[in-house]
Amino acid sequence: MPPSTPALITNDAVVLGLLAIVLGFVFWSSSREDGFWKKFYGVVPALLLCYLIPSVFNSIGLIDGAASGLYPMARDYLLPSALVLLCVALDFGAIVRLGPKAVVMFLAGTAGVMLGAVSAFIAMGFIHPEAVAGDTWRGMTTVAGSWIGGGANQAAMKEVFGVEATMFGQFVAVDVLIANLWLAVLLFMAARAPVFDRWTGADVSAIDDLKHRIEAYQAQHARTPSMTDLMLILAVGLGATGLAHLLTDPLVGWIASLPAEWNLENYSLTARFFWITVLATTIGLLLSFTRARTLEGAGASKVGSVMLYVLVATIGMQMDLGALLDRPWLFLLGLIWITVHGVVMLVVAKLIRAPLFFLAVGSQANIGGAASAPVVASAFHPALAPVGVLLSVLGYALGTYCAYATGLLLQSMSGG
Repeated sequence: MPPSTPALITNDAVVLGLLAIVLGFVFWSSSREDGFWKKFYGVVPALLLCYLIPSVFNSIGLIDGAASGLYPMARDYLLPSALVLLCVALDFGAIVRLGPKAVVMFLAGTAGVMLGAVSAFIAMGFIHPEAVAGDTWRGMTTVAGSWIGGGANQAAMKEVFGVEATMFGQFVAVDVLIANLWLAVLLFMAARAPVFDRWTGADVSAIDDLKHRIEAYQAQHARTPSMTDLMLILAVGLGATGLAHLLTDPLVGWIASLPAEWNLENYSLTARFFWITVLATTIGLLLSFTRARTLEGAGASKVGSVMLYVLVATIGMQMDLGALLDRPWLFLLGLIWITVHGVVMLVVAKLIRAPLFFLAVGSQANIGGAASAPVVASAFHPALAPVGVLLSVLGYALGTYCAYATGLLLQSMSGG
């Protein structure tokens, strides 16, 4: 929930400067090769701090993430540009060779969200029946829509099940806080991937092969970037983003004009952000087959990673830890829900011997969607960011239908 009093810093230019200082400090301190910081970052991943420190600023009222325009800017401009630049050096064939386990883990995440909703509803019926009394089940459908698909699917559930505005706002708070806490858990786990992969007995050879291919290409073409190189990198990233935005508006308008009975909005096909990310990723993949790929030698993926870290900081400033004090029983419901999702993911990962990468990205492609799945994927390696986007697209397609089925189950359980 947003702070009840005005934030101390409301100027977005100042907030952006503050976030830049935070990112600079984290990277400087994490680069220390001995002493306190070496030990500290052996326990706490640097990426996690880039996310958590802005959330603390938001929680104590130093800044107001909900009122800031920085996250929409980073989401709409920096994320697509980052996806393009991270895709430029991609070996598409190596991504295909990652195999079906990524999709299996994504579908396990979807099943975990659905099962988690039912389990949390039942559990809260015993723990605190008032928390799930009345039309609470209706609000839960919006979280299911968000956690399987995204914002468009969440909005669809609000309309389909007639969720009252106040309840919708309460569950938006549950959605944001629990999803962000889960993101923090996944980032923490990403730093310990080898331990998890030994536990599951996972074969990570395909993932390692992709990493090595990218690293070998970078080493072969590495050069000190010139001003021309940097300008070309920006031209490719921002130019492709501009093209994605240019194509999105008429495309969405055309889709919206198609017969209503086709229900294309149920697939999020009328959502601008869906098409912006899909088009940016597609353009990046196409560029990887051209001479633009040589820009990786000048640091294209590093520039893309910088953009992604700014996005991470703006995502973090959306989280208000103090929201736990507002209707805490609903947050307990959310915690039970996400815990069941996590357990399902762990069980399936163990059964099919899936690497942590597939678990983390498959989960976040459900819970966080295209805005944060690439963040989790890039925590393993920048070259893997597109995998998060590709799985998130699948989530947009499934979100409305799976959330609707979940809503019908909750409705029957509540007697509503």
